[in-house]
Amino acid sequence: MIAFERVALMGIGLINGSLARALKARNGAREIVAHARRPETLARALELGLCDRVEADAAEAVRGADLVVLGVPPGATGAVAAAMAPGLDAGAIVTDVGSVKVRIVEDVRPHLPDPARFVPGHPIAGTEHSGPDAAFATLFERRPCILTPLPDTDRGAVERVRELWEAVGSTVDLMEPEHHDKVLAITSHLPHLIAY
Repeated sequence: MIAFERVALMGIGLINGSLARALKARNGAREIVAHARRPETLARALELGLCDRVEADAAEAVRGADLVVLGVPPGATGAVAAAMAPGLDAGAIVTDVGSVKVRIVEDVRPHLPDPARFVPGHPIAGTEHSGPDAAFATLFERRPCILTPLPDTDRGAVERVRELWEAVGSTVDLMEPEHHDKVLAITSHLPHLIAY
């Protein structure tokens, strides 16, 4: 299948770790590179076989990647985008897996050499566990993934990211970032409202 030559996973917890496992299970990338803040996280990701190599330097992690997936806490995405930007290839597609979209768009796009190649995404999947040890290849099967492209987002990049998520078993929908955040805010708070 090999859809991507090199995928750089910025952050290697449950979501990006599961994406790595799913890509490896489907031969979806020739090489997977992982980047994380903590050396022990990188060592564990390598030990678990989630990636082919690790890079402590963000710019080196993305160098030569045709797909970069930001899988860090929303508050850290801007800093990670700034750190990786010098290594990004001109044609690289950047996406993320964060649960809020407006803030991530505002934090990430200014740092990218080609903001139109940023395709914000939110796979709605997870467990109560975290970290690379919690990753499993079937996390995204039959789970929704919402992509929130902007009007100027490259349509070819959107299609490649859609194909990525569909290849790992997700059903993909598109919506505007603002609409995504409103819908998710309502649905995530609904159980709390019902409980009262």
